[in-house]
Amino acid sequence: MIIFATLSLIIWIYLITARGNFWLCNQFLESQILKEKLNVTIIIPARNEAENISICLESLLNQDYQGDFKIILVNDQSEDNTAQIAENLARKKNQTHRLIILNGKPLPQGWSGKLWAMSQGVEWARQNLSTDYFLFTDADIKHSVDNLSQLLAKAEKDNLDLVSLMVKLHCQSFWEKLLIPAFIFFFQKLYPFPLINNPRSKVSGAAGGCILIREKALTRIGGIEALKQALIDDCTLASLVKKSLPPNHGIWLGLSNNTVSLRKYPTLNPIWNMVARTAFTQLNYSTLLLIGTILGMFITYLISPIAFLYSLYTLNIPLLIISLITLLLMALSYYPTVKLYQLPIFYSFCLSAIAFLYTLMTIDSAFRHWQGKGGQWKGRVYGN
Repeated sequence: MIIFATLSLIIWIYLITARGNFWLCNQFLESQILKEKLNVTIIIPARNEAENISICLESLLNQDYQGDFKIILVNDQSEDNTAQIAENLARKKNQTHRLIILNGKPLPQGWSGKLWAMSQGVEWARQNLSTDYFLFTDADIKHSVDNLSQLLAKAEKDNLDLVSLMVKLHCQSFWEKLLIPAFIFFFQKLYPFPLINNPRSKVSGAAGGCILIREKALTRIGGIEALKQALIDDCTLASLVKKSLPPNHGIWLGLSNNTVSLRKYPTLNPIWNMVARTAFTQLNYSTLLLIGTILGMFITYLISPIAFLYSLYTLNIPLLIISLITLLLMALSYYPTVKLYQLPIFYSFCLSAIAFLYTLMTIDSAFRHWQGKGGQWKGRVYGN
């Protein structure tokens, strides 16, 4: 037991000191003045988004950006009145000149739905508009009034070909408070933002809800078609862009307090499905990687509380000290994410239990794939 507990302690010392300070949650857009006026095309792939599209679209129509921008909403075979709501809102705000609604074509074989919708929007823009940057955003995102101008200012000032925000997720219900901040924590551990933002590092990543990309960069990697089969399309896009960067250019991924997701997770089930949809994809559908992940999660997150309780029962003082230090390091590393979501400090000490649930979700993701049910989203199944 003491060997595994010591290994867990070593892992946490490494994560805190040598994993790019991912846990500090300190990558945010700085307030900057954008001097140039650039042409921007905002593309919203929308499938059955009647609940959220008006809030998303209104937040984009209200942007304080003084340059020219157009919004292309690609209605991806919606079965509700997503497009009608969007059209009515633009008319109400006297901004019909800014909104283009495209009725998405049927999904071809070999494409995921979201990427196919994005591709159609890009193709239309290239044929009809002058575009310096594309902003890809989900239909359930509410953008702060200065989001577009600040994304552009960051890209222009730092010569960035891609700027992305991990928007602040909805966190009100019991299950959201328990699991959503950990989702951000685990994502940052897999894709440390400071390493992504370091042009000398090969680590890349992006958050699909909000991605600003130079038109030239998108062209350089072969367009959306280059990632058409990717379920984890945001990180695939970032990887392709970073590998093809010109000298003195970079990519950037950060957090946001003001641009937020509208998607709610009132119960455990939608959060479970969100993770299970792509967790096995992250492992390249490898059974060996799945086994390794389960073992890694057990040693990293679960051995310490088990060792702590066992040490109390057996009065094993060395084991008690090692496990207690590990638990404190774990809580220390998780606290900045808990603080970001304005939760009580005791959530910092729940990471082991949360990790156990995420491990079960990952196992379920593998079973779904093996049963031909992997990658379900909006009535479609991908990744099988």
